Amino acid sequence: MASISKPKPEPHAVCIPYPTQGHINPMFKLAKLLHRSGFHVTFVNTDHNHRRLIRSHGAAAVSGLPGFRFEAIPDGLPESDATQDLAALCVSTATTCLEPFCELIEKLGSSGEPASCIVSDGLMSFTLKVAERLGLPEVMLWTASACGLLAYTHYKDLVERGYTPLQDMSQLTNGYLETRIDWIPGMKNIRLADIPSFIRTTNIDDIYLNFLMQETAAMPRAKALIINTFSAFERDALAALSATFPKIYTIGPLHLIPDDINALDQPPTSSLWKEEAECIAWLDAMVPESVLYVNFGSITVVTADQLTEFAWGLAMLPPEFVAETEDNCMLVSWCPQEEVLKHPAVGGFLTHGGWNSTLESVVGGVPMIFWPFFAEQQTNCRYGCVEWGVGMEIDNDVKRDEVELLVREMMEGEKGKEMRKSVLEWKRKAEEAAAIGGSSFLDFERLIEEILH
Repeated sequence: MASISKPKPEPHAVCIPYPTQGHINPMFKLAKLLHRSGFHVTFVNTDHNHRRLIRSHGAAAVSGLPGFRFEAIPDGLPESDATQDLAALCVSTATTCLEPFCELIEKLGSSGEPASCIVSDGLMSFTLKVAERLGLPEVMLWTASACGLLAYTHYKDLVERGYTPLQDMSQLTNGYLETRIDWIPGMKNIRLADIPSFIRTTNIDDIYLNFLMQETAAMPRAKALIINTFSAFERDALAALSATFPKIYTIGPLHLIPDDINALDQPPTSSLWKEEAECIAWLDAMVPESVLYVNFGSITVVTADQLTEFAWGLAMLPPEFVAETEDNCMLVSWCPQEEVLKHPAVGGFLTHGGWNSTLESVVGGVPMIFWPFFAEQQTNCRYGCVEWGVGMEIDNDVKRDEVELLVREMMEGEKGKEMRKSVLEWKRKAEEAAAIGGSSFLDFERLIEEILH
């Protein structure tokens, strides 16, 4: 009697980002790519961010689509409508989310939709315990740069060699950060100032310092590591990382690899804020490459003095300047950044240097002025200015004259022309990597074939 084989069930990926906007966006893009490739997807936000999506976009934002659903788990923090404290979030996710996440995976199985794999943010290593407990393969997505990750993996060495914690905070201003670090493979001519900022502490028990050591130490337990970059952009850092993490897939820039969810009637969104799209119509009326776009991301804290210096330097803010600039300035609370940076009117980007912003600027062919705030933004700034030639750095002690000088140089000067030429070349290479047959496109196919299926 002939046997009848049962059809193979469709793979089901449970995707869980670290619960901040800069981590949610790339995970959401990866989830959409998996959906396009035949996966059922369950996208797991925290209750806090689930509520924020509904407040910003209505219930449709979390209603899901065929084969793409949203779920939520508690993050262990008190309920609040305000932006959450990052240090508290690091502690709470690491210590309270394991059991709720495990219960969610088990609930999916009992409802007839068992998970076949977990795709987790690299800063959510508690999910590895869930994967090990339930016998599921897990891959981890690193949402920042490869050079930033490489530096984080050497935090333990920096502690053991006595570079951090600092003896006292005066070392931040006495030249100590100019100390050269020549022993990290894949990083040439790096200063302590270029290492992600969490080493700038006098406390050996600092939450961020220890959290990053904990999370990077756990990553080799994953089946594979995904990085939102492309091989030509960070070749040396990727080669060094491969010595520790042999299964690395570079599938960036993620927003260049096409997906099909946006063609559906009610596409889901990952933005926790309501975007003010009217800025695009305003840009349409501007001369090509005449507009400076300024955005310091969702977390950067700007002091009143810093804001005033930027304002005078840019002839922009605060309100008393609006009368002078009402015809050539537009202020919005949140905007569709990818679309803005691709607009022909935008000629420069003043940015904190977060990895999403850096990649989006490169893809838009827009040179940058970096004003790094924290984390690996300092590393991205160094690479952007020195290795890739796509930007200039403004001093943390921002002064209006320097702001004006750098903006004029970027928009009108010879250095600006050189940076624009470099960024357009990197844009071309990014597009090649994401195109069919390119390195990132092929790595995505390999990831599915070798790991997730």
